[in-house]
Amino acid sequence: MKNLFASWPFWALLSAGFAALTTIFAKVGVENVNSDFATFFRTIIILMAGGLILYVTGNWQEPSTVSPRSWLFLVLSGLATGASWICYFRALKLGDAARVAPIDKLSVVFVSVFAVLFLGERLSLPNWLGVVMIAGGAVLVAYRA
Repeated sequence: MKNLFASWPFWALLSAGFAALTTIFAKVGVENVNSDFATFFRTIIILMAGGLILYVTGNWQEPSTVSPRSWLFLVLSGLATGASWICYFRALKLGDAARVAPIDKLSVVFVSVFAVLFLGERLSLPNWLGVVMIAGGAVLVAYRA
């Protein structure tokens, strides 16, 4: 059981499950609320939850121990996250959750391409086939006949 909690697939599957719940809860929550306000409120909740997790686990790290490069990329990641959430909540406000979420999950395709281009990661032919299938699947799920 200990090995399960130390494995990335376990945490990735939990992430996917929580992301699915996020979409369902957000779609209902944004129904009669401005999408930007909903994003703001959600961010406050995430900050409180993150602070609680740091407190409970004792994983606080002195900010002075973080390198300037790490700070730069954490700030950029935060800005990208904020932009993603604003766009996602706006899309949920305007569209069906079952159609918005698959398009949002095209991020998997973008991550694969960006990881190859910018991080020097390599994908095998079966990996690329999976990327193409994810892209095609997202389009098919979002398509309205």
